[in-house]
Amino acid sequence: MSDITVIGAGAWGIALAIQAARAGARVRLWARDPAGAADLVRQRESPRLPGARLGESVTVIDDLSHVTGIALVAVPMQYQRGVLARLLPGTGPLVICAKGLETGTRLLPLEVVEAVRPGTQAAVLTGPNFAHEIAAGLPAASVVAASDSGLRDRVIAALSTPTFRLYGNDDPVGAQVGGAAKNVIAIAAGTVIGAGLGENARAALITRGLAELARLAVALGGRAETVMGLSGLGDLLLTCTGPASRNFSLGLALGRGEKLAEVLAARSAVTEGVATAPALVARAAAPGPPGQAQGPSAAAVDVPICTAVAALLEGRTTLRQATADLLARPLRDE
Repeated sequence: MSDITVIGAGAWGIALAIQAARAGARVRLWARDPAGAADLVRQRESPRLPGARLGESVTVIDDLSHVTGIALVAVPMQYQRGVLARLLPGTGPLVICAKGLETGTRLLPLEVVEAVRPGTQAAVLTGPNFAHEIAAGLPAASVVAASDSGLRDRVIAALSTPTFRLYGNDDPVGAQVGGAAKNVIAIAAGTVIGAGLGENARAALITRGLAELARLAVALGGRAETVMGLSGLGDLLLTCTGPASRNFSLGLALGRGEKLAEVLAARSAVTEGVATAPALVARAAAPGPPGQAQGPSAAAVDVPICTAVAALLEGRTTLRQATADLLARPLRDE
């Protein structure tokens, strides 16, 4: 029996705790707020994921010194650094379950791990998964990406069940880029539908967004074929078409003319694509290691859709102008 600690009691963290328990692991679930942890102990359910109940085999904790076994880090990307810094020395392998880039540093999740806890065994869990479906035990697949094959095998063995199929991947860079960029492209897909531009436009945007994603993955040292799998194309399709996607629904609201600040103010959950968009565009402009001089191989990567989303979110363009700019790009072969 495996020991697993899920760090983060949002919707995704709760779903992962339920899945780990379903797989037969001894599970601890860390909630940052002691009052929230007490509510979870008492009610075995959270308003973040209504209807999903924690089994009695899941122990709720509010102290990071009690982390044991494999740690699934399910806190939003922008809080990851602070949580990692609070873990005790010697904490076991980390599996990052957030998607995005850190603002300011433009680091991918595993780059943040290396910066905060150098030398730590780490992997990413990523793919086309909605939390409420994982919690309900509906069929799903995901990817465990790490350069360490032993760690991949260990995580897969600990979390797999007949309804949750996990695939290993030795390209964590490509997997992380897929998870980050798809949220930005999903905002664009939502604006297309919200503005009534049609399904043809959405299909074209998803396809060209996939090309952007692949270019950036390769520039950062990943592989284009990784982008064609669950962590790229699979996640992109789900996030750009599923009504439960926070990023798609935010884009939908923007396309209908709602204000970004008002949409975000009405939400309790984080919409990762908002912070990721400018960080991703900045990383694409200088794809080499952040903070280091860019050599001749670190040429800027063309990411016009992501660039348009960042400009729209920052108020530097309108949806009408962004659409016109994308359609006016020079004609060329695909």
